[in-house]
Amino acid sequence: MKNLRLKAARAAKDLSQQELANLVGVSRQTISSIEKGDYNPTIRLCIDICKALDQTLNDLFWDE
Repeated sequence: MKNLRLKAARAAKDLSQQELANLVGVSRQTISSIEKGDYNPTIRLCIDICKALDQTLNDLFWDE
């Protein structure tokens, strides 16, 4: 399932995939794969992404 909330939060911070990847210590391809729903990140990576984007785990990764 695509993670459009992550993509929207990244765009709201005016960050490219590469810039977010640099902030959390992964490759641009990893961020792209998470946004496309092709990669299930570890909880540690989810937390790092949330911190970088000033979001909560529920905001970005929890399906209602």
